[in-house]
Amino acid sequence: MTSWNDFNDAEDQNQFELIPAGTLLKVRMTIKPGGHNEPAMGWNDGYATQNTDTGAVYLNTEFVGLEGPFARRKLWTLIGLHSPKGPAWAGMGRSMVRGILQSARGIRTDDRSPRAQQARQIQSFSELDGIEFVARVAVERDQYGDEKNVIKQAVTPEHKDYARLMGTAPQTAQAPTQPQGEQPPFPSEPPSWA
Repeated sequence: MTSWNDFNDAEDQNQFELIPAGTLLKVRMTIKPGGHNEPAMGWNDGYATQNTDTGAVYLNTEFVGLEGPFARRKLWTLIGLHSPKGPAWAGMGRSMVRGILQSARGIRTDDRSPRAQQARQIQSFSELDGIEFVARVAVERDQYGDEKNVIKQAVTPEHKDYARLMGTAPQTAQAPTQPQGEQPPFPSEPPSWA
């Protein structure tokens, strides 16, 4: 019988190989609420996180692979909302959210119709919590110099593999439950350049 105070007979931790850069993967995004509100920006739902040292504001996001060989794999990314150093990080964050909305809602990037314009709008960050879309996996180095997977781009309907990967009609889903025993390593701070 296994003892809960002696871990000598416990299995070693699983080591995951990186998902190859450029892999397309249908994911579900969840947001770890940071409790930061800024009514002048429309951030009233507590989803934004502010780094107290740098002043940067971001969405602390987790992505879970939904299908295929990388189903249930998790990736973490910060989506920039504001940086005291300038507008670049927030601009990248806005582009990322636009791509996520287009992917999830089946809107081509060149669609300027009223329907498409409406689909690119949200009333609250809560609309992004649990959203499903097709993402392109990237590889970058963490603060320790180790490689990690991140999501930096959403794949939109004009991509040749989009329809196959999305499967059924795009939709917003409820946030997934956390698998037993798995704790997300949410980043504690944005990149130094934010």
